[in-house]
Formats: sequence, structure tokens, C-alpha cells
Amino acid sequence: MITAAQFFDRAAQHKGGPDALEELLARPSPRASLADVPDDRWLSRAAFGVMAAGFVWKVVNNMWPKHEEVFQDFQLEPVAFLQDGDIDRIADMDGIIGHRGKLSAIRENARMMLDVSADHGSFGAFVAGWPEDDIVGLWIWLKKNGSRLGGMTGPYFLRGMGVDTPLMTQDVVRALVDAKVIDKAPTSQRALRQVQAAFTAWRAESGRSYTEISKALAYSIG
Repeated sequence: MITAAQFFDRAAQHKGGPDALEELLARPSPRASLADVPDDRWLSRAAFGVMAAGFVWKVVNNMWPKHEEVFQDFQLEPVAFLQDGDIDRIADMDGIIGHRGKLSAIRENARMMLDVSADHGSFGAFVAGWPEDDIVGLWIWLKKNGSRLGGMTGPYFLRGMGVDTPLMTQDVVRALVDAKVIDKAPTSQRALRQVQAAFTAWRAESGRSYTEISKALAYSIG
């Protein structure tokens, strides 16, 4: 497996030097601050990810204020107690993405977050307390316990909230294949665990966050 230093150097060459690369590298939020993020913002971002999957993100972003209004700013209890008839009514509203399956997923994720908050104090506290060396485990948990939060949606949701997580973009997957960590896009738990092990090793070597490592891997390819 290549070292972090090798692909950071390669990324810097592609992006005009180390200083230029540093300007491009995203940084995660401080882990402790995640617990202070209100539950409604976690649900809003999860809902955005669900609705944006397969759509043009810019279009969803432009429509999002209407979704915030209709879903009462994504307060967990009002959303969790929506009935099927409420979902049908919302789906027929102007300015709303009328995908009933995805709208129902927002309700299911509100219920999931309510349960988590009851056990941990808040959904943010739950995420902040998740082991740092098992971010892939959090992806798997979201897929299992959330609704429509598998695949890329869960990691994008977490990254959007400032959680330190890699993203399995096409360029990152190409870099991981090139590094012989995996041989194709990781979909099985075994492959995801191989990805986790590689990122954990690179973080220990470099002192960098998963987010920075993920970006550098992508830039090392293109």
C-alpha cells in the first residue's frame, strides 16, 4: 500500500504545489462541536441527502426553503408523527419534490433520531461519541437503522454536517484501487473494513483527518 506522503505529493503536483493543495483540502468540524448541533439540523441534512439522491443538487437546494417550511423546520416530533395521509398531502404541494417514498423516509429518519436522542441525549451526541476509528461502522449503522441512508447518501450526510469522514467518489475509489486497497467500488462490509483500515493507517502516518486524506486521494488521481 502506498504511503500518505506519496499520494499527498502526487496531489500537490496535480494542483500546483503544496500550498495550493492546502487551500483545497476541506477540514472537518471539531468533534466535540457535533454534540451541540440541534437535532432538527441533523434531520434537515439527512432529508436533503435523501431527496437529492438521483436529482440535481442545485435544484433541490433551490427548493429546500419550501421543504423546511412544510416540515416545520424539521423538528423531530412533528415529522415523526406525520401520517400517510399527511405524506400524500405534502407530496401534492407546489414546490415540493413529490416522491412519496423519499418523503416517507424523512418521517422514518425522524423516528430513528427520536429513538437515538432518547438514548444519547441528542443525535449529535450519538455521532460525536461514535469511535473515530470506525467511521465505516457509522455508515453501516445508518444504512441499517435509517431509511434511504445507505450507499453514498449516509457519508454525504455526515460530511455535510462536518463529520470527519471519507467519501467514496469515483476518484477516491480509483485511487484506492490503484493503491491495491480494494479491487472495485466497496459495497460489501469486508471491502468497507479494508477501506477503514487503510484510512486509519494513513491518518496515523500523516496526522491528517479522514476528510483531508479523502480529498488528497481524489486529487492524486485527477
